[in-house]
Amino acid sequence: MRNVTDRTSNPFGFRPPFDRSDPDDRTAVFGYSDANADFHVIGDYPGVHGGESTGVPFTETESGLAIQQLLRDVEFASGSWTHPTLENCFASYVHMCSLPDGEAPTVADYADLERFFDAELRAINAHVLLPVGEHATDRVLREYTAQRHRLDLDMARLHATEIRGRGFLVVPIREPASWVDGDDEAIESRLQSLLASDYRQTKGVATTVG
Repeated sequence: MRNVTDRTSNPFGFRPPFDRSDPDDRTAVFGYSDANADFHVIGDYPGVHGGESTGVPFTETESGLAIQQLLRDVEFASGSWTHPTLENCFASYVHMCSLPDGEAPTVADYADLERFFDAELRAINAHVLLPVGEHATDRVLREYTAQRHRLDLDMARLHATEIRGRGFLVVPIREPASWVDGDDEAIESRLQSLLASDYRQTKGVATTVG
């Protein structure tokens, strides 16, 4: 079943439950792009992966732009760096709301937005989930796979691997600020390999971790 919407940003019309943003920032950085995408890139929160000024995930910050460069390298993204055109790729955050400069979400903050993230992820229903960084990867593995209990959250080891989920294939991405030589090539190669395969059948493949 396909989603019927022409909205590029916040396609499901979410309203954030709180506003603690700085005066010139967006209240929230909503999910962005094609609501029928096969690939869903999941960041942590705007203060890390960007968008507090643009309203678009994976803009502005160094880490965010590194992910956007990856999306450009595999031809998911094109055009403007502040409002890119994404094809077959949806981008969103576990915690969408903007916070005061330098403030990170608390456990309670993440819990407040859990229902929004879950509803959007299930509505998009992508084939491949690409969580970026430790928190997003932990969240996705706990909630959308049966693998978290047997996997150490070692992002250097999990980076660019394939993990079977509950109806999803999960490919974790190490936080770009921690990338070492070869990490960018590894995740690009993994995505190119998936794109060259019949990735719509990957929901049933076995994990390559462990």
